[in-house]
Amino acid sequence: MNTFQLQIVTPDGLLYDGEAQKIILRTTEGDVGILANHCDYVTPLSIGIARIITDDGERKAACSGGMLSVTDGLVRVIASTFEWAEDIDVERAKRAKTKAEARLENHNRSEYEYKLAQIKLKKSLARLGASGRR
Repeated sequence: MNTFQLQIVTPDGLLYDGEAQKIILRTTEGDVGILANHCDYVTPLSIGIARIITDDGERKAACSGGMLSVTDGLVRVIASTFEWAEDIDVERAKRAKTKAEARLENHNRSEYEYKLAQIKLKKSLARLGASGRR
């Protein structure tokens, strides 16, 4: 299968720089898949599970926020957070999920607090989904 150059960068630095066959990410408009020879493209990222397929197999990660860009065959993921499945603290993610769900059930929250709880719930679900241990 054809490959493309993929770079994954966060505020902590370069997480991946190598060849990939496919990447699937959650954007603000839904999931998008990128293959070799994709047209130039830029889109904002949302909270979700990233899947990267290479010659070595598939890796999953929890990704939240940032941008995806394809320019002249180079695919860059510039993410606010990007956590490989094997690096996710599952127990911490489960606690965050439980806490966010409790906050969402509390109807005395401000709109800001409610939206913040929704975001925290989405992040915890992405972490748990990427880890495969919901």
